[in-house]
Amino acid sequence: MKTVLGIDLGTQSIKLVFYDYQTKEVVASSSSDLEVHRDGSGTAEQNVDDWLSALESCFLDVSHSVKSSIVAIGVSGQQHGFVALDAHDKPLYPVKLWCDTATQAEADEITDNFGGPERLIERIGNPILTGYTAPKIVWLRKNNPLAYRRLAHILLPHDYLNFVLTGKKVMECGDASGTGMLNVRKKEWSTEVLYAMDSERDLIACLPQLVVPDQFIGVTTSEAAEAYDIPCGVPVSCGGGDNMMGAIGTGNVVPGVLTMSLGTSGCLYAYSDIPIVDPKGNIAAFCSSTGGWLPLVCTMNCTLSTELLRAPLGVDLGEFENIVRAAKPGCDGVTSLPFFSGERTPNLPNARGSILGLTPENCSAPNLLRAQVESSIYALKFGLDEMVSIGVKAEEIILTGGGSNSAVWREIVSDVCQLEVAVLDQGEGAAFGAALQSLWVFSRASGQDVSIADITTEHLTKDLSSCVKPDKSLRGIYNDSYLRYKNAIHHIAPYYLNI
Repeated sequence: MKTVLGIDLGTQSIKLVFYDYQTKEVVASSSSDLEVHRDGSGTAEQNVDDWLSALESCFLDVSHSVKSSIVAIGVSGQQHGFVALDAHDKPLYPVKLWCDTATQAEADEITDNFGGPERLIERIGNPILTGYTAPKIVWLRKNNPLAYRRLAHILLPHDYLNFVLTGKKVMECGDASGTGMLNVRKKEWSTEVLYAMDSERDLIACLPQLVVPDQFIGVTTSEAAEAYDIPCGVPVSCGGGDNMMGAIGTGNVVPGVLTMSLGTSGCLYAYSDIPIVDPKGNIAAFCSSTGGWLPLVCTMNCTLSTELLRAPLGVDLGEFENIVRAAKPGCDGVTSLPFFSGERTPNLPNARGSILGLTPENCSAPNLLRAQVESSIYALKFGLDEMVSIGVKAEEIILTGGGSNSAVWREIVSDVCQLEVAVLDQGEGAAFGAALQSLWVFSRASGQDVSIADITTEHLTKDLSSCVKPDKSLRGIYNDSYLRYKNAIHHIAPYYLNI
């Protein structure tokens, strides 16, 4: 037996997927939960020691024979997190995560120093948002100057696991484009942004080498082999951010396919052979982890919103589908702005959840719960409309994440977006995508002239029982409800902008 291993370092857990590429079977998988440390300021942090403990726990759950079969490893990780290491590779501070919204002032500072968001988009392809890595680095400079002075290495979460496995500190352009420090057109670090972050220090010295995605970055060290009971010398691919690996794991490696991830946060992204830059800055101009580009829109609240509402409404998970179906499309005028964790799309980091349009007649558990589903998808529909307007092809949506397991989520996505929706037989899109990336690189290193599209075509199949076609009769109802959602944002946004 020969397997490729995909590791996904998520916000809520670490997952392992061992894939036998000869029999096309996942032969083992494991996961271990993680906690996020939050406070009222918008802080969201984790410790790397917790990551490593969870990773060790995952490996302990897998038999030695399976672990011995690994021929290549790929790592996926939550994007934007700031791993700060000193010259001895020791963490200087807890990792500030993608969902940390305590750095808005620092995002504004970088933007002002650079000359405004329009100039940022013109020069590097993206504005600086509070979720990105760059503001977190400035936050450390202002809030912990001693740690900042000792800062020697800037890594992202998946880069840190790559370092633990191989001893190599590198970064690939997909995850790097979510730092706010990469010129996505040229695929190189922007010295202009780095100067806007700190005019007195050359931060380029702290950034790792950028590597190409179709070559291995190194092999597992003897230390990693001993710690995790895996073979020494196993080649490791560059990996990438969870969205980039999710793109591979859903076959989103050619134009026309869209991936929608329905997890705690929501994401929508599409592959492009050329850079796609949104002059309005609504769509993130990211690179892919396969050599192309991956325009993307991300929301900070997706299935999180339904999970938060289920408890006070007294709805357990087994009742969820029936309760949501008991409400009519459009929820009788109930509109949710599910910005419980602040929001990135729209860019309202200080926002909070709101429910509008309640009357004695429509104030019911089904309407309240369905409104969370519909409104979570409206934020992603906004991204879809923006993508299409700047030239992205949209023919089909592949769903991934926890929400994809729900028939009612799948149906509402299809009806709101008016596109066919599919789910793949292969679950765990990001972890499986990391495994497939490593298989691609392993195949090329073995002398095979294969593309990443060849790999995904061979190893991904659709779950035909879960595919959904849109109900055309609901187009008008959802258009009206979507317009209410956008109007609600227009009127409530000034309140949160002034907090």
